[in-house]
Amino acid sequence: MAKQKVKYVCQNCGATFPKWLGRCPECGAWNSIIEVPEIPESKKIKTAPLNLETSAKSLNEISSLRKNRIKTGINELDRVLGGGIVPGSVVLLGGEPGIGKSTLALQMAFSVNHPVLYASGEESLEQIKLRAERLKIANDEVKFLSETLLENILHIVENEKPQIVIIDSIQTTQTQTLESLAGSVSQIRETAAQIQQFAKQKNISFLLIGHITKQGQIAGPKILEHIVDTVLQFEGDRNYMYRILRSVKNRFGSTSEIGIFEMQNTGLVEITNPSQLLMSQSKEPFSGVSIAASIEGLRAFMIEVQALVSTAVYGTPQRSAIGFDNRRLSMLLAVLEKRLGMRLGNKDVFLNIAGGIKVDDPGIDLAVVSSIISSSADIALPKNVCFAAEVGLTGEIRPVHRIEQRIKEAEKLGFKQIFVSKYAKFNYSPQKIEVVSIGKISELYAHLKKFKF
Repeated sequence: MAKQKVKYVCQNCGATFPKWLGRCPECGAWNSIIEVPEIPESKKIKTAPLNLETSAKSLNEISSLRKNRIKTGINELDRVLGGGIVPGSVVLLGGEPGIGKSTLALQMAFSVNHPVLYASGEESLEQIKLRAERLKIANDEVKFLSETLLENILHIVENEKPQIVIIDSIQTTQTQTLESLAGSVSQIRETAAQIQQFAKQKNISFLLIGHITKQGQIAGPKILEHIVDTVLQFEGDRNYMYRILRSVKNRFGSTSEIGIFEMQNTGLVEITNPSQLLMSQSKEPFSGVSIAASIEGLRAFMIEVQALVSTAVYGTPQRSAIGFDNRRLSMLLAVLEKRLGMRLGNKDVFLNIAGGIKVDDPGIDLAVVSSIISSSADIALPKNVCFAAEVGLTGEIRPVHRIEQRIKEAEKLGFKQIFVSKYAKFNYSPQKIEVVSIGKISELYAHLKKFKF
């Protein structure tokens, strides 16, 4: 009997090697290469013969197909998906352990007005019922299954004919066509490909729950994210109550939308007005605190930026930011030293975005700079003043996109002043808020010195 040939595959990136290596040369991961048996040529699936009658079509010749999206019953989830789940699509939901992925999927299963099959490979049926009772939700349209073999799951799907199938998780699901263990590169890639093909043929939507690695990426080969139609990232600090749902990839909608939830004892609760939760409720002003008018997707909300500038005691000054890019913080500190003459070389600078959220909007630059100036000069900024502008390397205050929406949000929440770039163009005439236009960082400093308490 001939010896079966083997190959060595990296579980992190999917690269293949002829021999075992302790460190993958492609992705740099240690101890991620495993031995996988090679499939003989006779057992490999042969490709279909060429169809010579197929012809290319112009856009006008293609028939229009409009698919009605399935509303999940959770407005924040529908917002991120682009209006709901597209029939026949495959959605991948990733996040850290304990962040609330299974809770969100279970709440969606009971909220949607369509038949749902929930297949769990990590929990027994009794454990699922215990979690559902804790969340105080129930719906007879939802069927549950504790199974890890993909062939059994798809067989029950054909019998039950649900509209949505939830698989928790893709790392525990395996197919009998491969001999490798569940969670390996080959198993994840093969099961995801079979699910995608089944979803398109039967016009059934799938929601796959996936784990992430220590680097924050979805575990398994990168091809997994290319197979599915939508990739959602569920993130947040477990020390905080807030959770943010982001769209990393979406073939049927925008990738700039976010959904905000609050984790409570009864499950995830939607946050319709995040501005009130992300700002301090204290009426007493403190130095080092400023409010930024930020934009995420189509939503504008106010966030609190906190800064602390103090003398470096241990020799080397520290630069630390939570929820904000450290490199951008270093750039803004250099601008303050060069263009404003502030001596921060021997100072510790700590920056924090309140609420435990991460912000990539350059429109909060002005609020970050204002909080640093406020802390350094020990000037408390009024609670009814906010900022919305980008700061350039020349010290120029640059305009940001969708400034009208930022001003309207600040006006709606009762702010009296908003600092923007003098180059910003908008047609809106606010009635209850004063728009202060500035062009240089020196002008900002002159305005901030007027605030004395």
